Amino acid sequence: MVARRLIIAIDGPSGAGKGTVARTIARRLGYRHVDTGAMYRAVAWLAARDGVDLQDADAVARVADTAAIEVNGTITINGHDVTQTIRTPAIDRAAAIVARHAPVRAVLVRRQRAHGEQGGVVMEGRDIGSVVFPQADVKVYLDATPEERARRRAQDGSRANSQEVAPLEAVAQALAARDTSDSTRAVSPLTRVNDAVYIDTTGLAIDDVVARVLAVVGVRLGSDPGQTQV
Repeated sequence: MVARRLIIAIDGPSGAGKGTVARTIARRLGYRHVDTGAMYRAVAWLAARDGVDLQDADAVARVADTAAIEVNGTITINGHDVTQTIRTPAIDRAAAIVARHAPVRAVLVRRQRAHGEQGGVVMEGRDIGSVVFPQADVKVYLDATPEERARRRAQDGSRANSQEVAPLEAVAQALAARDTSDSTRAVSPLTRVNDAVYIDTTGLAIDDVVARVLAVVGVRLGSDPGQTQV
């Protein structure tokens, strides 16, 4: 019998390894990978490009509501491929502002649920297991020490072409500021829900983290009679 297609939620702070792990898990399972952070980044990019005040929650929400956003390997918004463009320190800061707005989150959470409601999805972000899909079949929270996360972010190949490459100390400071913003925002703060499997990825190879997540997925599938394990 074909295994039921699950909703897999992977949360955690920047630099914890969410992106690489989520993409790998999705590829292994033949699932869709949805990077919800990229959606906020894309909206921030478009709003800034069009001269919208990023502090104006309703104006940015209108941008989010009317934009055509695709997150399937590449990231496009209104036909613009922004896969690389949104991976800069400037967009980091802009996205942190945008992500604090309740109207923007309402729009994008609705879209995220539409992407994943049929299952067969690995969705990464900061509020997937707590808000977007609290009923997710598998919830994982990835973390790492601040030093490890800063080192990874500084070495992130997706940012190699950025003209704003910052020294490690500046990266660490930026991550600390983003952590504070994410964990203290009034709506959908970064949080580890009680039923999420916690994995500290400090010093672990990606393959090791992926193996641990797949083991959790396998147990979840095996808990349902008649389902096959991964």
